[in-house]
Amino acid sequence: MNNTYQLSSQEEMAPSEFDGGTVVACVILGLSFLAGAPGNLLVIWTILRHVKKRSHTVVIILHLAVADLLVLITLPLWIYSLAHSWIFGEVSCKAMVFMINTCMYSSVFLITLMSVERFVAVRYPFASAHWKRKQALNKVLLVLWTAALLFSIPVIPTQIVDNDSGEDHCLYREYTSVTQELVCLLLETLVGYIIPFSILVVCYGCLCSRITRMTLKSKRKSTILIASVVVAFGICWTPHHIGNILSLIILATENSYKDVAEHLENVRSTMAFVTGAMVFISSTVNPILYMFAARSFRSSLRDTGIQKLFRHISSTSPGEGNREVSYVSKRPSNQTSTSHVLSESKDQIGVLMTMCENNPSGQ
Repeated sequence: MNNTYQLSSQEEMAPSEFDGGTVVACVILGLSFLAGAPGNLLVIWTILRHVKKRSHTVVIILHLAVADLLVLITLPLWIYSLAHSWIFGEVSCKAMVFMINTCMYSSVFLITLMSVERFVAVRYPFASAHWKRKQALNKVLLVLWTAALLFSIPVIPTQIVDNDSGEDHCLYREYTSVTQELVCLLLETLVGYIIPFSILVVCYGCLCSRITRMTLKSKRKSTILIASVVVAFGICWTPHHIGNILSLIILATENSYKDVAEHLENVRSTMAFVTGAMVFISSTVNPILYMFAARSFRSSLRDTGIQKLFRHISSTSPGEGNREVSYVSKRPSNQTSTSHVLSESKDQIGVLMTMCENNPSGQ
């Protein structure tokens, strides 16, 4: 094994090198905390307090809000460390980055699960209702959180506190070899972005034609809201993983094309603050989307729009709390047609009996 340590191409630029960038990053992180932490708390409180019959979609939204909140509550520490230095020690640095990675992996997995659940609910409603009756969601959620914990383990040995210009910063990754760095970057990009995003694209690509032809306007609204969460995920996470891909290219070309590698490294370093901030914004944007969607549901101060929104999502999801039939076909069933014919026959018999009573002589 190569025992000489090298700084990862994942490392952030030290705050002392980019004062302007540090200020911008602190402002973005501060706004994300002020908007996202109360927003996710409101989502958690509303679902736990006011939504008694929760569909699987609402339960997934609850777990997503918890994961986002855990990420956002670390922001004051990041802001302080960017403005000054990291004073909390290396163990705290590793633990906090591990928790953030776990929550971010779980957020990606939860959004993917929510999209797959919506796809199955729309395309195969009877199969969706069947798996809901089996109460399999809790097992799936346990597997997702466990996977998120396992995929975050590489952070523990590689995350370090490093001294730059006399100040400590919890911004660096240190690897024992290029191979270890390649494996970590590939794992993060494949599992945390490429595979989930490919599933999302397939699900919503198949749903596009169905969404416009849904007979229930309320079900269409729910599906569009979930699609907006997916779009926000793509916008916020794509720049970060473009940086990861650039890091992979740099590792592959640094020996044979040194000038190209140096140029790409400059580009990646310039992107670092922006991409890092956008990752945290992804934990802020979902409550804003829910608030925007809830505007049309507001009826009174006691029964707020967001409460009615989550009840509405539960009522338009097959399974628990279901009050509407899933989109299957516009054709009426045989039973409905038969009932309609019997009703008409009874009406006709009633009219004939009335006519006979009015004309007893048979005139």
